[in-house]
Amino acid sequence: MERVDAIVVGAGIAGASAAYALAEHLSVALVEREAIAGYHTTGRSAALYTESYEKGPVQLLTLASSGFLRRPPDGFTTEPLLSPLPVLYVATEEQRATLDRIVTEVAGRTELRLVEGDELATLCPALRTDRIIAGLLEPAAHEIDVHALHQGFLRGARRRGTTVWLDAPVVSIERSGGRWNVQAGERSFTAEAIIDAAGAWADEIATMAGVAPIGLTPMRRTAFTFDPEGYDLSGWPIVVDADERFYFKPEVGQLMGSLAEETPMEPCDVRPEEIDVALAIQRITHATRFQIRTVRRTWAGLRTFAPDRLPVVGAEPAAPGFFWLAGQGGYGIMTSPAMAQLITALVTGHEPTPELAEVRQAVSPARLR
Repeated sequence: MERVDAIVVGAGIAGASAAYALAEHLSVALVEREAIAGYHTTGRSAALYTESYEKGPVQLLTLASSGFLRRPPDGFTTEPLLSPLPVLYVATEEQRATLDRIVTEVAGRTELRLVEGDELATLCPALRTDRIIAGLLEPAAHEIDVHALHQGFLRGARRRGTTVWLDAPVVSIERSGGRWNVQAGERSFTAEAIIDAAGAWADEIATMAGVAPIGLTPMRRTAFTFDPEGYDLSGWPIVVDADERFYFKPEVGQLMGSLAEETPMEPCDVRPEEIDVALAIQRITHATRFQIRTVRRTWAGLRTFAPDRLPVVGAEPAAPGFFWLAGQGGYGIMTSPAMAQLITALVTGHEPTPELAEVRQAVSPARLR
């Protein structure tokens, strides 16, 4: 049995970032059920860094992650983690009130600018400006290189001494003598702390440890790519419906679209549904001049939410040494540096930074008990 200070369950962006941060202070074992780290969610994400996407604690965690994402530590990655990609929220006449709500929610924290008429057509020439009459532009938003960020966390964790075990599903968790004993595949570990970063399976891991689940709900989101139909995509923003009923974003030589749906699912290797792709195409073509007669590729991923849609980060009140790092929803990647710092402070007993102390209670699992 390998003796470490902390066991992290799950090697997606949550677990990888936690292992990286914890390994600066503790000996860490990172175990993952799949043969590929980040297979179900992280590896299927098209992540943005946007300070207007959510309000409250999530927005504060996003802002607290900004420094790391913009200026990663030396040796973390050879490529920039962020590339400029403005966000354009678009609205019909009926959705003007939604734009006003977005402005109110992010007031004072990030720049949003109202755009109308010819400027809408300049930003995205495919938009039907007879239907889309206004938009809000967040010019400082960025696309995140998810692979570079995830792999940077994994490499950094290994350099700091973390043992990473893939294809090692947890089969048993027991509490004995003030320590957690974990059987993962053919490996056995014992530690004072266990961090449940298992994504859609986090409630199952908790149950295995004798901890009551917190009511996490995995939700399917479908995406697909399609031809730009002759448009030059240079400088295009990601275009998001004001009520988040669809979005599409430029990629190299193609566009990626999504219904932006949230369909409750059991934890699984989720697959796209044809009806979701068809509905997304209908909504995108109604708002644009695209025809989208064929799609190049489709896929789906899971985004897991707690009942109040806030992340769950912190110690389980009923089980000493058991920590949650779950329920990141659709913002786990852009908030991963801050959440890793917060869980590390809580596991090691250090005081969080003032900006993280501000959200500590809001994301604590105690709120759900």
